[in-house]
Amino acid sequence: MELKKGTNRFYMLDGDKEIGEVTFTEDQPAVLSINHTFVDSNYRGKGIAQQLIQAVVALARDDQKKINPVCSYAQAFFKRNKDYAAIEYHR
Repeated sequence: MELKKGTNRFYMLDGDKEIGEVTFTEDQPAVLSINHTFVDSNYRGKGIAQQLIQAVVALARDDQKKINPVCSYAQAFFKRNKDYAAIEYHR
């Protein structure tokens, strides 16, 4: 499997088949909003969604931005992983 970066998204490929994606927008300066996470049902439970979220976190850290977890998976991920509290955007 291979992680790729697109415009406002990261996606995972298995060969030439796209099996997951996370999309984000920069709704305000220095804040990336994760608004959609999806993994093909045949690939769930393999940590793919976590890898996709972590790719956005790495991008945000590199660019000194915060993350607003909008989609339900991103919200649950940030709630479970307190190590990411410093990068989470709070209004």
